[in-house]
Amino acid sequence: MDTCMPYDSCLVIMLLISTSLAYEKVQVGLVLDMGSMEGKIIRSSISTALSDFYLVNSNYRTRVSVSVRDSYGEPLLALAAAVDLLQNTEAKAIIGGQSLLDAKFLAEIGEKAKVPVISLHVSSTSLNKYRYFIQVTHDPLSEAKGITAFVHRFGWRTVVVIYEDDDDWKDSMQLLLEHFQENDIRVVNKGAFAVSSSEDYIMEQLKMFKASGTTVFIVHLSDRLVSNIFQCARRNGMMEEGYAWILTAKTMNHLHLMDNFAKESMEGVVGFRSYMSASNELRNFTSRWKKSLPIEDEMEIKELSLFGVWARDIAWILARVVEMVGLPGSPTHDHVSKVMDPAEPRTSSTASALLEAILQSRLEGLSGDVQFIDSKFFLDKFEIVNIIGTGERRTGFWTSGMFKNRRHLSSTNELENIIWPGGSAAIPGGRSLTKRGKKKLRVLVTSSNRFPELVEVYNDTSTNTVTPKGFCIEVFETSIGPYNYEPEYELWTGGPNYDNLAHLLHSQKDKYDAAVGDITITDNRSLYVDFTIPFTEMGLGAVAAKDNCMWIFLKPLTRELWLTTGAFFFLTGAIVWLIEGPDNDEFQGSWFQQIGTMLWFGFSTIVFAHRERLRHNLSRFVVIVWLFAVLILTSNYTATLTSVMTLQRIRLRSNQNYIGFLSGSSIAQFVLNKSTFNESTNLLKAKGLNTSADYEKALQNGTVLYVIDELPYIKVLLGSNSRDLYIVKTETITNGFGFMFQKGSSLAQNVSREIAKLRRTEKLKEIERYWFHKQPPLITDEAYDPLTVHKFRGLFMITGVAFASSLATLVVLRLQERLKRKLKFLYIYVTHKLRFLGILLAARAVHRRPPAIANTPSRENDNSVQMVHQVASV
Repeated sequence: MDTCMPYDSCLVIMLLISTSLAYEKVQVGLVLDMGSMEGKIIRSSISTALSDFYLVNSNYRTRVSVSVRDSYGEPLLALAAAVDLLQNTEAKAIIGGQSLLDAKFLAEIGEKAKVPVISLHVSSTSLNKYRYFIQVTHDPLSEAKGITAFVHRFGWRTVVVIYEDDDDWKDSMQLLLEHFQENDIRVVNKGAFAVSSSEDYIMEQLKMFKASGTTVFIVHLSDRLVSNIFQCARRNGMMEEGYAWILTAKTMNHLHLMDNFAKESMEGVVGFRSYMSASNELRNFTSRWKKSLPIEDEMEIKELSLFGVWARDIAWILARVVEMVGLPGSPTHDHVSKVMDPAEPRTSSTASALLEAILQSRLEGLSGDVQFIDSKFFLDKFEIVNIIGTGERRTGFWTSGMFKNRRHLSSTNELENIIWPGGSAAIPGGRSLTKRGKKKLRVLVTSSNRFPELVEVYNDTSTNTVTPKGFCIEVFETSIGPYNYEPEYELWTGGPNYDNLAHLLHSQKDKYDAAVGDITITDNRSLYVDFTIPFTEMGLGAVAAKDNCMWIFLKPLTRELWLTTGAFFFLTGAIVWLIEGPDNDEFQGSWFQQIGTMLWFGFSTIVFAHRERLRHNLSRFVVIVWLFAVLILTSNYTATLTSVMTLQRIRLRSNQNYIGFLSGSSIAQFVLNKSTFNESTNLLKAKGLNTSADYEKALQNGTVLYVIDELPYIKVLLGSNSRDLYIVKTETITNGFGFMFQKGSSLAQNVSREIAKLRRTEKLKEIERYWFHKQPPLITDEAYDPLTVHKFRGLFMITGVAFASSLATLVVLRLQERLKRKLKFLYIYVTHKLRFLGILLAARAVHRRPPAIANTPSRENDNSVQMVHQVASV
C-alpha cells in the first residue's frame, strides 16, 4: 500500500506552513475579571474582531495574539497578571482596568515598562499624568452638562445625590457637582453606599432623604448595587408619584447586566446612556459575535454591550498600528525586575512608536469616528432612556451644546413624554410631597418680589395656586417640615408696611395661621402676633460703590499735609546744605550742582537712600530728627493706604449727599434721626429706591453715596455685585427677620426650635450660601478720614523746634568763629604796632647817644637801623 501523500495535498500543507511561518505574532495582554459577564463579552468581542480584521487584511505580516489573564475582580491580582504578561509573554500593550484601582495599578506599571495600557471602563482626571494610559469611555463633561440641563428642563432646584462609596466617586462626580453649583442647583443631601451596605442601613438613609422633602435623586452606582437601592426605595414608598430618579452613565451603560426583577423595581427611572447608532456593520458583527460565544455563555449573555463594541474598535486599531509600526517578534523587553524598579527606567523606541501610532490613528468604527485627544477617546453623545416595566424607551438625546440654554431643549430635540415613578406622566415637583394625613397650614406670604432671592412668588391664576420660593421660604418649609404640616400660601398685597400684615393676621384668626417673608421683628408687631427667633442677622448695613480712582494713592493725606511734608523735605536738605556746604566737598560745586544735591538729599530721606557723608554733628542731629518724623509719616501713610485699598472706605461727611433706602420702609426716618450712620443729620438726604437692581444702578452712577438697609437685603445686593460694592459699616439696631404666627400658637416655639437647630448644624449657612452666593467680610469700622496736619502737629512741632535750634546753633557758631578770627587779627595788629613803637623809640635813643669812636659805626647801631626798616616796611 502506498503511504505517500498526494502531491496536491503536500503542496497545500507546505503553503500553509510557509504562510504561517511568515507571520510575526505580537502579544497583547487582556486583564479582566473573566468570571463577570462584561469580561466574557470583551474577550469574545476582541477575538471576533481580530478574526474579521485579518480576514479582510490577510496580506498583513503581523498578527495580534491576545494573552488573557483573569483578575478575579481583585486589583492586586490584576497587577500580578500584568507583571506576568510583561515577563512571560513580552506583551506590547495591555487592555484592562475595570475599576479605578485596577486602572491605577496598570497605569503605573505601564508607565514604568513603557507599554500602552488601554481602559474601556475608567474615566478619571487623576490618571492624566500617565502618558502610556489611554482611556476609552463616555465623556464625563458632556454627561455633567446633560444631567444639569435635564434637571433645569423641569425646573428642579434641589436634588439628592446617591453615589457608590468607592475609589473613583469623587473623581467621577466632581464635574457634575461643579455644574450643579454653577447652575443654582443645590445638593441638599449626599448618600454614600457600598456593595457591602446592609439593607437596614440603606433603608435608614432613604428614610432620612424622604424626611428632607426633596424628591429628585441623582444616582451614580454600579449595577451590583443599584438593584438593592431601588428595591429598598420601593418598600419605602419612594417609587411613587411625585418622585424623580435620574441615573448616570455608570449605571445605564451596564443596564444590560441587570435581570428583569431588578428592572421592575426601577420603573419610571430616567438615565443617560452612551449612544451608538444602529448600522448594518454593527448588526453583522453582533451576529458573528453571538456565533463565536461558547455554549456555556450563550444562555447568560443576551446582547453585545457598549464595552464590547469599544473593544472591537480597539482591537482593529491595535491590529492596524502593529502592522504599521512593524513590531518584531523577537523579545524587546527587559526583565520584569527593571519594570518594577523606577530607578532604572527602560526605554523602548518600538513601544513609544506604538503609543504614538495608537494616539494618532483614526477609525470609522462601530462606535463612531474613533479619534484620540489627549490620550482619550470620549463618546459625547447620550440617549435619554426611560425604564418602563422590564423594557426601556428612548425619550431624547443629549450632545454637548444640544440645549439652547440651561432650561430648554432645542426645537429639534424635544424630549418625548416620560413615564415617571408610579406610572404618572405628571412632572414631579421636586419639592416636599403632599402626603395623606398632613394638616393644612394657611400662610400669608409677602409678594413684592423686589428681592427675589429672599421671596419670589408665582401666582398661577388659571389654577389659583401660589408658589413661593426664596431664602425665607426654604427656611420656613425646612423648619415646619418635621411637624407634618402642608403650607397653603396666599398672597399678601398690602405693600411694604408689614404692620398692617400683623394686624390682618391678628384680626383674621379663623382664616390665617402664619405669615412668612422678609418680615422684620419689631416690638409693636409683637403686640399682635408671636414671632419666631430671627433666622437672619440682626442690624443695618451701609453699602457703597468701590472707588476705582487712579489717584487713590494720594487720598491717605490731605493736600495741606502733602504740602507741609514736602516743605520739610526741602527744609531738611537746605539746613544740611548750610551746615555742610563750607567744608564738605560733596555739597560743593556750581550753584546748579549745589541746588540739585540739596534737593536730592532732602527727598532721599523718604526711603533712607541718602549717600552723602556728613562731617558735622549738627547736621547729623538734623537728619536723625527728620528720619524719625519720616518713619512715623510713612508708617501711617502705609497703614491708611492699606485701609483705603483693602476696605475701600468712604467719607460719610460731605455736603449734598444722598443715601438710598427701600421705598416705603421706616428705616429711612429712623436712620436720619437716631442712627449713628449720620453724625450730622442735616447733611444727608434720603432717596427712595424700589428693587435691588435700583440699588446697584444708583450706587454705580453716583445717584446715592451709599445705601442703608437691613442686612438680609444687603447680602442679596452683594451676592451678585461683590466685585463692585462693599459694606462700609454695620450697626445692630434691628432684630432680623422672623416668621409670624397667631398669638399663643405652639408653632412659633416649635419653629424657633428648628431654626436654632438649623443654625447649630450650619444648615442655615448652607441655605444662605445657596441663595445669597459668596459674601465679602463685613466691615464695621468707622468712616475713613485722611491724615491731616493737625493730627501730626506735635511731630512737626518737634521737628521744627529741632530745625530752629540747629539753625540758631549754626548762626551762633558761625558768629563765634568770625569773632575769633577778627580778635586774632586785632591781636596781631596791636602786637605788631607795639613792637614797631618799641623799636622806633630804641632807634631814636641810639641816634641821640654820642659816638664813642669817630667814624667807626658800631655793629649794634647797624642792627637797630635794619630792624627799624623792617618794622617800617611791615
